[in-house]
Amino acid sequence: MTRRRPSRSASADDLLTTLGRLTAQARRRVELQHARVELAEALQRAMLPPFLPAVPGLRTAARYAPARDGLDIGGDWYDGFLLPDGALAFCVGDVQGHDVEAAVIMGQVRIGLRAVAAAAGDPGQVLSRANDLMLSVDSTLFATCTFLRFDPVTRVLESARAGHVASVWAAADGSSGVAEDPGGLPLGILPGETYPVIRRRLTDTGAFVLVTDGVVEGPAFAVEDGLGRVAALASAAVLAGEAARDGADPGALAAEVLKVAELTGHSDDAAVLVLCHDSVPEGPVGAYGPG
Repeated sequence: MTRRRPSRSASADDLLTTLGRLTAQARRRVELQHARVELAEALQRAMLPPFLPAVPGLRTAARYAPARDGLDIGGDWYDGFLLPDGALAFCVGDVQGHDVEAAVIMGQVRIGLRAVAAAAGDPGQVLSRANDLMLSVDSTLFATCTFLRFDPVTRVLESARAGHVASVWAAADGSSGVAEDPGGLPLGILPGETYPVIRRRLTDTGAFVLVTDGVVEGPAFAVEDGLGRVAALASAAVLAGEAARDGADPGALAAEVLKVAELTGHSDDAAVLVLCHDSVPEGPVGAYGPG
């Protein structure tokens, strides 16, 4: 007599069907999440400049890394462009939030800075006008920013910052530090805000590094520690460039600085902008003293 295998109960069949459906749903969610990540990164990178300006004696580089959880569109950016009078403009900034609105505002602020910089006299005026522009778009978000203007003839670097993390400098004599310059409130908070301008003559060999807070601050890292590590990296790069007699490599330095973000425990996106400058025959010693 042939024995028949007992049929599965209806509850077992239902369980298998449910597991199959959940597996398919999970697979679709993973695929959708992967597509979102790729779209977010493509959108962010499309908003960054394809190249940075440079002149003899000034070499530039930048790096950007998306949020390390890979799920959010960040609001960090960097930019560099030529001004009508032949000066070079550079900026780094961070829009509050990590969503599509933050990315849109970031794009608007970046374009707005380019527009107002063409007519403004100095970085303080640029940020003041950009602040008014951001307030006019009626957004609840705000943005921090550091804006630089470099005159290749006088070698004067003008800077102003709107609530942004401090910049870092390093010189060929081995000294380095954090440029704790005075600044104003972030863009988009208070109408009529003013932004002090600091002027430096870059007559000696050195480097100037701008970062967003995702590079130097996080749950496992105080911002002072992060900036200290960046200063050490900048100093080492400048000294290595002097030893090789070919100047510091801004691309290599930017890549090393971006690695600091891995130590912070932060999930934010991160941006780095590096200016490496060579010495000139004339000019006062001490390129980093306000003047």
